[in-house]
Amino acid sequence: MANEINPVGWFEIYVRDINRAKTFYETVLGTPLTKLPQSGDSLDDMWAFPMNQGASGAAGALAKMDGAAVGPGGTIVYFVTDDCATVARRAKQAGGQIVKEKFSIGQYGHIALVTDLDGNVIGLHSMT
Repeated sequence: MANEINPVGWFEIYVRDINRAKTFYETVLGTPLTKLPQSGDSLDDMWAFPMNQGASGAAGALAKMDGAAVGPGGTIVYFVTDDCATVARRAKQAGGQIVKEKFSIGQYGHIALVTDLDGNVIGLHSMT
């Protein structure tokens, strides 16, 4: 694979209660999500995180789908933040839990791990 693109192109975070999840992520990340139009009949509802086709990084959405597994799993999505410790505290205030406080990953900055209201583990990344 060529190095012109990032290997992750999209993510979906499956949730039980889409409105509760939407409020949580909008509060924690400080940005509104956008409702996506229905595409097929497998997903009940999707709300996208801000997307910019020309920007680097991955786009994605919250997704509600009957029968989809939610909660802890083998995938962690990392959100870019100014200070991952500050955002982790906001996640806790919004009803989530801090799994791992901010820690250094060397020259690559810092990360913190939190859970959302459905128990999904999400990563927060910052250079400071």
